[in-house]
Amino acid sequence: MNLPFLGIGRRKTDEARFTAAPEAVAALLSECELLRSQAAEAGVRLDDTAVSLEALDQLVPRWRDDAETLPRLGNDAGLYLGTVVVRTVPGAVWEIRSGGPPVVRLASGREIDVVAAGRDWAESGVPELSQLYAEVAED
Repeated sequence: MNLPFLGIGRRKTDEARFTAAPEAVAALLSECELLRSQAAEAGVRLDDTAVSLEALDQLVPRWRDDAETLPRLGNDAGLYLGTVVVRTVPGAVWEIRSGGPPVVRLASGREIDVVAAGRDWAESGVPELSQLYAEVAED
């Protein structure tokens, strides 16, 4: 598959990998509509900063009672965490792989599965998004 207008191509190896302009990927992954609407209803402004992650950690987790909302909100929380990391931690970038969720790759080479972390946070509150961000920012 080769979609040059999207910046998406296929390597000649067996593994399909997608490449796109980092800004386009970041914009797409930062939408997090469900999380942003729930946060806005609670009076929390998501401005792509570490402070907003702390505010999310303080929300009353009403979504845990809704089996349909829970995984979607967890996914959004992970993408939002990744957005904050990519926008504020030098050298952090999104990496998109076929067949799996996007991950954040740090300058050190370490990869963070932010979607899994977001789902864990939505389900149990652990790890706190702000705590995970602090750990990642130190790396």
